Amino acid sequence: MALIQVKNLTFYYGGSYHYIFDNVSFRFDSHYKTALIGRNGRGKTTFLKLLMGEYEYQGCIIKSEDCVYFPYHVKEPSDWTINICYEIAPSLQQWQLEKELRYLKVDLEVLYRPFETLSQGEQTKVLLAILFLKEHSFLLIDEPTNHLDQESRQVVAQYLKKQKGFLLVSHDRYFIDQCCDHVIAIQPTSIEVVQGHFSSWYENKNNMDKNEQQRNEKLKKEISRLEEAKRNTSLWADQVEKTKKGHRISGLKPDRGYIGHKSAKMMQKSKNVERRQNKAIEEKRKLLKDREEYEDLKINFLNYYQDTLLSFQYFSLFYQKQRLFKELTFCIHQYDRILLKGKNGCGKSSILRFICNQNIEYKGEYYRGSQLKISYVPQDCSFLNGNLESIIEKYHVDETLVKTILRKFGFSREIFEIDLENYSEGQKKKVMLSISLATQAHLYIWDEPLNYIDIFSRIQIEKLILEYQPTLLFVEHDKAFQKKVATKIIDLDEVI
Repeated sequence: MALIQVKNLTFYYGGSYHYIFDNVSFRFDSHYKTALIGRNGRGKTTFLKLLMGEYEYQGCIIKSEDCVYFPYHVKEPSDWTINICYEIAPSLQQWQLEKELRYLKVDLEVLYRPFETLSQGEQTKVLLAILFLKEHSFLLIDEPTNHLDQESRQVVAQYLKKQKGFLLVSHDRYFIDQCCDHVIAIQPTSIEVVQGHFSSWYENKNNMDKNEQQRNEKLKKEISRLEEAKRNTSLWADQVEKTKKGHRISGLKPDRGYIGHKSAKMMQKSKNVERRQNKAIEEKRKLLKDREEYEDLKINFLNYYQDTLLSFQYFSLFYQKQRLFKELTFCIHQYDRILLKGKNGCGKSSILRFICNQNIEYKGEYYRGSQLKISYVPQDCSFLNGNLESIIEKYHVDETLVKTILRKFGFSREIFEIDLENYSEGQKKKVMLSISLATQAHLYIWDEPLNYIDIFSRIQIEKLILEYQPTLLFVEHDKAFQKKVATKIIDLDEVI
């Protein structure tokens, strides 16, 4: 058994007063196939970096194996892939590498191509294979499914399931369920390590949360009652203090010594009562459970004046004179939630960009309703920079509304003051999603909206869509999200 022990870990980034970890302790076995989950900004990637020894921290992390981080930074991407593999793991046997690549359904010819010419899926699979072959190391895997199509996700999940142990950060619930047997959940003020899949953990968590919510509400009422009693005690003490001056009775001068003595006793009594009340309030607060609460999101979408918003007849797109897919025919009706599905490179994002007025060559018939208002969330949000207010102003949406949505997504007020170039990819994506939700539109077009987005925010978005039923055209590889949200599926693999 190779335990990784964390004792009294405390960490915050320089210049920030916000603790990422505050005196937390937990442990887990490196032989576990462990998923690390939690809200964006809660410290998942930071913890991987701490395990790698990249940051200074207070407390203690004890581990018996060296850690290796995925995604691995390739210094010379123009070099042949086989050379990069030997650079990462000098002692590897080529037959071992070829065996692993076959498990991952990677054509062996990629070994004799420059690494930079490989697709994102091929790069992910090659690096995972070689890093697992690296001797005496424990692999830390940070969001391997981003930009992978559904088929590749399935292959990678089955591959990870066969491995001895790893620590995985992923927001894809279905993916985690397939390959992990333990969960480390980063809660608001604690860290929980449990055996089982994500789904079983989440079900138990929901059941416990329901019970704890009732208990917490009762405790909050008791705290409120105690605080009211405390205020009354304070008012009584003030009145007692005023009696020190005394008042004349039948023209006689009051005995100020007697009154002062009596007043002092009453004041001492009030202080004792107040101390007991403060203690009772503090004890009740300690009983409040560390429960993650998710506020419901809202969207104010517009109804269109007719049922059909867009239609495509025998429609094809072209990239550098090459046809991406053959003669696609479909319509987008009001309240449709259409999933564009298919392998990477089949033209899904191109369709979305075409609808959003990007100049792309096409053939066939295309109809777009007049005065149609569209809100678009791009796949890549790395372009965001400057301050949050300037970005919000650029999209002509209500600043207060956007910030309210971001707060519901788990943003602290301190984050609003940070320039966007310092945001994580997940935080940037949440900014664009919040702007989209704050935009009044007839049609919402989202290109892989859940990339880098934490599980709990994904569930919030699902709930929003199911409650308000906006018209939506989207690309997304999260199988759980697809199943819950989509009312229609257009599979481009079937028309290529």
